Order: sequence, then structure tokens, then C-alpha cells
Amino acid sequence: TMGFGQKIDANAKTILDGVSTNYKSKKNNYFKFVYRNGSGTAGKAVTGIFYSAGSKYKLNIMGTEQIFDGNKVYSISGDDKEVTIAKPTGSETMFSPLNYIDSYKNGYTVQYMGKKNVGGINADYIKMTPVSNNGIKYVNLFVNSAKKQLVKLEQFSENNEVAVIEISKYIENQNLSPSTFTFNKANYKNYLITEL
Repeated sequence: TMGFGQKIDANAKTILDGVSTNYKSKKNNYFKFVYRNGSGTAGKAVTGIFYSAGSKYKLNIMGTEQIFDGNKVYSISGDDKEVTIAKPTGSETMFSPLNYIDSYKNGYTVQYMGKKNVGGINADYIKMTPVSNNGIKYVNLFVNSAKKQLVKLEQFSENNEVAVIEISKYIENQNLSPSTFTFNKANYKNYLITEL
């Protein structure tokens, strides 16, 4: 269902659907990414890694690990020796670039902007603008259409904050340990564990 006043460019839709189908067809996905956040184009770059298999995922960034086992979200801070356990609210995967791939279907006007060179890749440039005010001015997605993979995401907020996720490495269909997406309490004996 399309939102009121929402326009989705057919070319952009084909590209995004291709990426979405590609990710979902894999047993699991892994990517390493660089995340920058700040006003203007400034902001310190931090490296993160993201694993996903179906709806489960694991994210490592800035000394924090987040695991979603399909039921609950576990946020583990090594610095603070704290674990927070919560039911998913839908906003957990804010770091997941995959979120935007499907979210365009609801509440964004989507335009195909042409080709742009991103890190040596001739990427398709897609601009997403929210139909109603959600704090985001617009989001730029850059896609390697040949491989049906997201290369880079730029999110511009109303408060002039810019968040950039640049994906540097992809691995698909690895033989991951079954414990990749599980939280084992025994490993966190001296942590403060809070269940929300």
C-alpha cells in the first residue's frame, strides 16, 4: 500500500527490490562497514560489522554488541559491563542498512538520480524523501546493481546531522556457528544484566 502523496520511481523500485530479494535469498549475510555521524560532513569514522540470517542479526560497533535472536534484543556494553535485554520495538536495527531497502515502500518518495562513482564502483544513486515529517530530510542510497548490493547510505536529518554508512566488505552464505545469534548468560557472569 502506498502512502498518500508518495511517488516511487519504477527504475528505483526495480533496483531496491533486486537488492532486497538478493539479501533475503541468502542463508546469511555479513558486512563490514564504516559509520560516520556528525553535523556537516564531519564526524569520526568508526568500523562496524553486521551479521544477519533471516530476521536474526548481530551488530558490533563502538564497543557495543547487539544480538537479536528472533525473540529478544540483547545490547552488550563491554566498557560498562552491562547487558540490557528488551523486546524488539522495531527501531533496533537502526544501524542496519537493510532497513532502508524495504522501508522505502512506506512513507518515502523515491527517485532515481542516475549513476555516481562511489569508491570506484559505478553505483546507481537513489534518493528517498519522507512524505511526512519524521526528522529525516532525505536519504541517499548508492547501489551496485550488478551485484545487487548496497554500497553506501547517507542520511540527512532536519537538525543538519549527517549519518553515513559505507560498506567495505561483503561475505554471503558462511558456515556460521549456531551460537552466532544467541546470548549465553554464562559468558557475562560479572555483568549487570537488566531485563526491560
